[in-house]
Amino acid sequence: MLRLRFAPSPTGYLHVGGARTALFNWLLARRSGGVFILRIEDTDISRSTEEAIEAIIEDMRWLGLDWDEGPEVGGDHWPYRQTGRAALYLEAAHGLLEEGRAYRCFCLPEELAERRERAAAEGRSPMYDRRCRDIPAEEAAGMEKEGRPFALRFLVPEGETVVEDLIRGDVAFSNAEIEDFVLLRNDGSPTYNLAVVVDDLEMRVSHVVRGDDHLPNTPKQVLLYRALGAGEPAFAHLPMIVGQDGKPLSKRHGDVSVGRFREMGFLPEAMVNFLALLGWSLDDSTTLIDRETLVANFALERVSSKPAVWDDDKLTWMNAQYIMALGDEELARVLMPVMVGAGLIAADDEEARERLQRAAPLIRERIKVLSDAVPLLAFLFGEVEVVDDSRELLRGDENVSILRETGKRLLELGRFASSDIETSLRDMADELSIKARKAFQPIRVAIAGSKVSPPLFESMEILGREKCMQRIARALETAREG
Repeated sequence: MLRLRFAPSPTGYLHVGGARTALFNWLLARRSGGVFILRIEDTDISRSTEEAIEAIIEDMRWLGLDWDEGPEVGGDHWPYRQTGRAALYLEAAHGLLEEGRAYRCFCLPEELAERRERAAAEGRSPMYDRRCRDIPAEEAAGMEKEGRPFALRFLVPEGETVVEDLIRGDVAFSNAEIEDFVLLRNDGSPTYNLAVVVDDLEMRVSHVVRGDDHLPNTPKQVLLYRALGAGEPAFAHLPMIVGQDGKPLSKRHGDVSVGRFREMGFLPEAMVNFLALLGWSLDDSTTLIDRETLVANFALERVSSKPAVWDDDKLTWMNAQYIMALGDEELARVLMPVMVGAGLIAADDEEARERLQRAAPLIRERIKVLSDAVPLLAFLFGEVEVVDDSRELLRGDENVSILRETGKRLLELGRFASSDIETSLRDMADELSIKARKAFQPIRVAIAGSKVSPPLFESMEILGREKCMQRIARALETAREG
């Protein structure tokens, strides 16, 4: 059985690159009937926060990437946070020390920094010079008893380490270019490379699928697996995600956290679809792919090693397609929290909820992200303030006549339905010898506060006769004020 994991560091919010990694692992697990593990790698205590952990979990839930083992769900390998697994790391590190595969390094951090600076100035490699490597074991143990602070370093053997990568093929590393890396810091805390290997072994992870920024660490981890007497998992390093400028996606390209796209009103299904195509393809032509199809067809064999380009325009277009595919009730459901967040609707206002359900279909083809609905629908849920560039459409004798006649006709209508409203106002335009499109402009501004709005007559029906009459009257006051 395949066992895969996503192991984010809670030093910040979930980046779209991390979300892509989580998705690919999730898809492999779901397609194979395997296990998907969420593990929090919080060994960087000074930078890890509970807020970030909660945000990561929330974003994973939003994307629909459920996990079989991990925070909130448990599992046989609890705890799923590295800060609770220190004893395992210490046991592994001390075992390597006893076997002569690791050694104590008594070099102080400031000494190491000075040597690195000197090496760089002289054009030499800044790698650790291994000066503590040959201290006899008994002497080193005595220095430890004296209270001398030390780090524990892995003794890198001679030769070559080949990483068998499922995407890139075999990648060879000369061990001479791998320094004796630290396993335990001076304060006894584990480093990333030790913790991740111990965790993957203990959790029986079969495949490590992650971004190619981890590739330089992989030979170190392979050496650790072998030193611990275990076979390494299968590795697959996903292609880098780059911006339109060809540079790695980062803060220079704006906020690329999952939370930001969520707040903007992107749908999780659109985001999952888009992320899946960052390095993988179904058939080189299909763009819109639902979750079930992704699960049924995802395979590492179709993952490219070439950088994947982030395209905001493509994501926005894709999101619009998913919005258009939503049914009326579902569209209203996903719009509700957006409208509540904008302060236009109270979460417990059932009348407003019903109004939104009637209004949502009117804007389906006009919005690309859910937040686009706020300015389009605001006039249906609050008072209207006519925008400056639309005020001119309320002024002048002709526009005043249109508004007065509209008020009369709305009052006289028997049934206040969009079709009846439209028929009455078109008849009015004919009687006033004004083209309908021109006649409807001041009415639209009066009702919606702007020259642009969802379909006018349907909007008026949703607002109701009383509110429409009030807005016509207010528009006439504005016209009189000049």
